[in-house]
Amino acid sequence: MSNHPEAKPASPRTGKAENADRVVERELVLNATKDGLEIALVEDRRLVEYHVEREDSRFNVGDIHLGKVRKINPGLNAAFVDVGHEKDAFLHYTDLGPKYTTLYNFTQRAIKGNLRGSHLKGFRVEPEIVKTGKMNEVLAKGQQVLVQVLKEPISSKGPRITSEISLPGRYIVMTPFNGSIGVSRRITASGERKRLLKLLESIAPPNWGVIARTASEGVGVAELHEDVNRILEQWDHVITNLKGAKPRDTIFSETRKVNALIRDLLSRPFNRIVVNDGSVAEDLRRNLDEGKAGAGKVVHHYNGKKPIFDALHITKQIKGSFGETVSLRSGAYLVIQHTEALHVIDINSGPKIAKRTDQEENALRVNLDCAEEVARQLRLRDLGGIIIVDFIDMRSSDHKKELFRAMKDLMREDRAKHAILPLSKFGLMQITRQRVRPEVNIATKETCPSCGGSGKIESTVLLVDEIDSKLEYLIAQSSGHKIHLHAHPFVAAYIKKGFWNSLQMQWYRRWRKWVRIHSDLALPITEYRFTDASNEAFRLEE
Repeated sequence: MSNHPEAKPASPRTGKAENADRVVERELVLNATKDGLEIALVEDRRLVEYHVEREDSRFNVGDIHLGKVRKINPGLNAAFVDVGHEKDAFLHYTDLGPKYTTLYNFTQRAIKGNLRGSHLKGFRVEPEIVKTGKMNEVLAKGQQVLVQVLKEPISSKGPRITSEISLPGRYIVMTPFNGSIGVSRRITASGERKRLLKLLESIAPPNWGVIARTASEGVGVAELHEDVNRILEQWDHVITNLKGAKPRDTIFSETRKVNALIRDLLSRPFNRIVVNDGSVAEDLRRNLDEGKAGAGKVVHHYNGKKPIFDALHITKQIKGSFGETVSLRSGAYLVIQHTEALHVIDINSGPKIAKRTDQEENALRVNLDCAEEVARQLRLRDLGGIIIVDFIDMRSSDHKKELFRAMKDLMREDRAKHAILPLSKFGLMQITRQRVRPEVNIATKETCPSCGGSGKIESTVLLVDEIDSKLEYLIAQSSGHKIHLHAHPFVAAYIKKGFWNSLQMQWYRRWRKWVRIHSDLALPITEYRFTDASNEAFRLEE
């Protein structure tokens, strides 16, 4: 068991979009709880993805169920299927898959126990169903269907499902009765694509389709073949569980609900993976070592006294990133609001930036800074559907094109399927982004300790950061005046705690300006004020 690594603060970045070729320092932090797992993906010490996976969830993406057709809707050309959720699952005709008839026959034989093993060699493949056909020509009410979850239940909607079953491994994805060979579009080198196609053709089992994932780039035939065998073992479990199965039964699900998500995340290299659970750490080491000898060395088991997210400064980032208003260190800020049909993100420059003279250059700089944060927020909150971003108006067509290119570059790391349109004449950018799970929504406000719950305030963990930010602005504008900070005694004591290492001394070392701290019981615990030596209040321009 290794000692936990030194905790490093997760300081935010600023500036324009980075060069796409720059090496990004990636960390994966996993917080195992009794209910499941919290997963934080950190890039350059900045939180970019946050997932909460519950072990008791029965309808995760990729789970396979035996369903029963409840109703067919000709107008939608779709069926509603009972898979055990309180809301019927939605199955569109296009999600049946061309080999549906073959899969249906296979399923019926498996339920009756007339199948053995995972090999499909020799199984009769029926003609494909018509692409432009009607659902009521293929399915009937009460019919049993083997389906896989495409999109988890969201809000008042049940799961979206498909009958085109696919089983993902680390390097490949396999589909029964498909027979096609393919390579991920993200692998662009023609030589590598040809190499992978040749390898896949040599190892693909009969009646199976095989697609190479992005992580397969540079991988040898032995690793690919091991992946095929692991997937065939999973298919054996599907056949075993189908025997005697009844509608609403779960036929296949990952042993651990987080396996699929971690497998996707591990397709990219990490500098460090930190987890607070020894068994999860061992699973990760073994998983990584199977792909490449020694790769598991990046996994560290954290066994410190503090909660892992607190020790690695992730809790503060979560609290500071999920509010309606998201501030940047440059002074610009985003306002993120949601409607039933879409998400709207408004870009604002803030008072410090607004004072600069060149309005067009300022607008471009703010827009580029905020574009980076927009890309992060889409991944962090897992926003899906239509997103409208209201950037600051720019007259220059070159600047508009530069912003569009930057946004596309910044979204390259996003694993969700997405499309970005250029700025409209009104300065609006339209983004569509696929969502397969409910969006992440974190409460960032706490019950006010002063008013007893009659209102809401910003999270107290961010109070000192807010004071620090306003103080920096105030010192730049104070023209030599002395500055006094009045705060609740608890806050004042926190700022002065440990004199040589106190925040008060840090401020002095940073700005060569001594800020006097005064305790004021009349102030609520989350309020403060700045005054000069004459006790006149400083005005902070908005």
